[in-house]
Amino acid sequence: MEKVRTRFAPSPTGYMHIGNLRTALYEYLVAKKDDGTFILRIEDTDQERLVEGAVDLIYTTLKECGLDHDEGPDVGGDYGSYVQSERMASGIYKEYAEKLIELGGAHYCFCSEDDIHRQKEEAEAKGVSFKYNDPCHNMTLEEARQRIANGEKYVVRQNIPLTGTTSFDDEVYGHIEVENSILDESILLKSDGFPTYNFANIIDDHMMNITHVVRGNEYLSSTPKYNLVYQAFGWNIPKYIHLPPVMKDEHHKLSKRNGDASFQDLVAKGYLPAAILNYIALLGWSPETEQEIYSLDELKKAFSVERISKSPAIFDIEKLTWMNGMYIRNLTLEQFHQLALPHLKNAVKGDFDLVEISKILQPRVSTLNEIDEMVDFFDALPEYDIAMYTHKKMKTNSEIALASLKQAREVLAALPQWSEEAIHDSLMNLIQELGIKNGQMLWPVRTAVSGKQFTPGGAIEIAHILGQAETLRRIDTGIAKLSEQA
Repeated sequence: MEKVRTRFAPSPTGYMHIGNLRTALYEYLVAKKDDGTFILRIEDTDQERLVEGAVDLIYTTLKECGLDHDEGPDVGGDYGSYVQSERMASGIYKEYAEKLIELGGAHYCFCSEDDIHRQKEEAEAKGVSFKYNDPCHNMTLEEARQRIANGEKYVVRQNIPLTGTTSFDDEVYGHIEVENSILDESILLKSDGFPTYNFANIIDDHMMNITHVVRGNEYLSSTPKYNLVYQAFGWNIPKYIHLPPVMKDEHHKLSKRNGDASFQDLVAKGYLPAAILNYIALLGWSPETEQEIYSLDELKKAFSVERISKSPAIFDIEKLTWMNGMYIRNLTLEQFHQLALPHLKNAVKGDFDLVEISKILQPRVSTLNEIDEMVDFFDALPEYDIAMYTHKKMKTNSEIALASLKQAREVLAALPQWSEEAIHDSLMNLIQELGIKNGQMLWPVRTAVSGKQFTPGGAIEIAHILGQAETLRRIDTGIAKLSEQA
C-alpha cells in the first residue's frame, strides 16, 4: 500500500484563520491515522499579498497546536525546497509549463488586458456569463515562439477540450462531473514568470508525491481543471478530500474582515491551543461516539474521512468557551498556575499567596482572560451596594446580614491561628449555635470580604487568602455600611 503523504500549504498573508487551521489539522490526521507523512509547504508566489512575519506565525501556530511536520522549510526533506518562491527561482514551473504546451495541455497567450476586458463587456451586454475565448489558442507553436523571440510579453494558458466531460471522485462529496464547455482556460504562468497558485500546486504536489489533497470545498469547481493537467502529463491523480466551510452563522462565512477571531485572536482572549484544536476538529467531523474531549493522540485514532460532513459547520464561541473550561479543569494546579500567573500578577499587586488564588480560580474560570476581573478585589475592596446582602435564595436581607457579620467578626477575631480549616470550623460552629442556614452567614461574609456578586471561591477560602487583619477590616466596613442604613 502506498504511504500516505499530505501537505499543508498556506500562503503567508497574515493571521491563521480557523478554516485554515482546521485544514492543517485534517491534513495531519489523514497522514498520521495511517502512519503517513505530513508536509509543510510555504506558498508565497503571490508576492503582493505577502505579510512580514507571517511565515513565523505559521511555524508558531503549528508548534503551539502540536501539529509537527515531518518535512518542510525548517526541517528539510527529500524534495528540494519547500518554499514556492525558491522553487520558482530554480525554473521548474516555467519548465513544466513549456512541457505542458508541448503535450497539448496549454498554449502561449499574447492577449492584452484590453482584449480580455472587451470580451467581458460584450458578454455583460448580452447578459451571458463571461468565459474568455482566446484567439491565441489556435496559434502554431512556431509562431508563438517567434513572437516570444521578438520580445513580446506572454502568459501560459491551460487548454480545455471544447466537448466532453471531466469527472473525479471526492472522498467527501462523491462523484463530480462537469461539462468541459463551462471551464475557462485559466492562466498557469503569469507574464512576470510567476506560476499561478493552481499551477504551482499541481507541480509541487506531483513532485512531492502527495497522495491526499485536503482543502476547502471552494476548490471543487477548479478540481476538474487540475485533473486535466495531471492527465496531460500522464501523472497519478491524488485523492481529494474537500471540506465544508466554517460559518459564523447560516449565511456568513467566518472572516477576519468581519472581525471574526483567528487562532491568534482566540489565544490572546485566553483560550488554550489544545482546546481550540479539539473544538476545530469537531467543526465538520463527527466521531462515532458521544465523546467530545479529545487529545491529539486520541484524535489520530478516532478520526476518519468517512465521518466528515458535507454541510457547513457553525462556529459557536459558547461551545468553545465550555470546552476551554473543561481543558482548564483537567490541568494540574501547577500547570494552571503557570498559565494564570501573568494575569494574577497584572491584577493582584498585594502580598497574597497566588497559588492559593489559582486554586480557587481553576474550578470556576472558562478563559484565562476572565482572571483579571475575577481577582481584582484582593488588592482593594470595591465600592458596592448593600442591596447585595439581600439574596432570596440564601434567605438573607440587610438585617440578617448585619447580625451575621457582627457574630462572625467576634469568632474570627478570636482565632489564634488563621487557617482555612480554623475559619471553616469557627463559622460552621457559629451557624449551628445560631440555628441559621449556611447561606445566612456565608453570603454576608463573602459579600463583605469581596464586595462582588460573583467570586472565585467562597467566604472561607477568600478570608483565608486575605489574612485575618484584612478580613476583619472588610467585615468592619460591611458592618458600618449596614449600620448606616439601619
